[in-house]
Amino acid sequence: VKFVESGGGLVQPGGSLRLSCQPEREVFSRYHIGWYRQVQGKQRELVAAVTTVGNTDYIDSVKDRFTISRDRDSLTVYLQMESLKSEDTAVYYCNTNPYMFDWGQGTQVTVSS
Repeated sequence: VKFVESGGGLVQPGGSLRLSCQPEREVFSRYHIGWYRQVQGKQRELVAAVTTVGNTDYIDSVKDRFTISRDRDSLTVYLQMESLKSEDTAVYYCNTNPYMFDWGQGTQVTVSS
């Protein structure tokens, strides 16, 4: 199973980014999907999750700033990130929730002035 993440980049504090994840069709249809992030030297953490029917959940530090969504037409899971902070800097990955498959390459998000 392959996950393809995109949309990362360098943004100033307070800025916005939208990440995209395109899992395989069967994975998109059958599994809950999560966005995870990892800071070098630290464990990967689940940031946001969306169920197959669109229910969402977030860790406290990103609530009211991040929005996860899934688009059935394009088979894409998005993570809209607003009011970014330096502590959001990490490599962001998507996978099922709970994760079951190999990790993709991720997409780097750097929040810095």
